[in-house]
Amino acid sequence: MMPYLLSVGVGVLVGVLYGLLGVRSPAPPTIALVGLLGMLVGEQIVPVVKRLTAGEPVLAFIKSDCARHVLGPQAEAEPPQPEKPV
Repeated sequence: MMPYLLSVGVGVLVGVLYGLLGVRSPAPPTIALVGLLGMLVGEQIVPVVKRLTAGEPVLAFIKSDCARHVLGPQAEAEPPQPEKPV
């Protein structure tokens, strides 16, 4: 959680600095976020292709390592456990 708070804090600080200097941000926020998502997904193409060419299992890798890299640690949520009768 701390890296997210730090990231937001630095972002706000940079925004204030931009405001004081009277400049606009270099990219509209939506376009910048879509670009970052593309970078994260693009990074995962190389290991997936390497696994495909080596004949290694790919789907499990995508569900675990790729998902964790692109979506963050919350992608590793454990499946819900069945409730025990009382």
